[in-house]
Amino acid sequence: MGIIGYDDLAGYILSRYPPGARIVEVGVGRHPDVARLLQERFDLVCTDVTDPGISGIRFVRDDIFRPDFSLYRGAALVYSIRPPPDMMGPIAEVAAKAGADLIIRPFSSEHADLGRFYRHSRCINFKQATFYLYQP
Repeated sequence: MGIIGYDDLAGYILSRYPPGARIVEVGVGRHPDVARLLQERFDLVCTDVTDPGISGIRFVRDDIFRPDFSLYRGAALVYSIRPPPDMMGPIAEVAAKAGADLIIRPFSSEHADLGRFYRHSRCINFKQATFYLYQP
């Protein structure tokens, strides 16, 4: 449990998206905490450029700079936890192309201007989780 508020971020998602919705986590790395809480209720897939070797979650290798769009097609939500700033634009591009909402949980106070992909954005403080929600 290395990410403060991971359970609150999962709680936010659980409260706003219907059971069975397609959800994609980009850049799961070695912190599948949110994914573990979501996997029973959603059609969830986690991606990363390298296989983190985590058991118990559905993982597909994908490079967001050269994404396999079939992984994102039909997604209701794409989210990423602490992505590097250079990944935020490509994540937003693929999420917007899929017509999905986007949640970015930054490392600290980082905030990317993703207005070219999304019309609406806001900072959400949900219990101990702070993140940005982008919606078409």
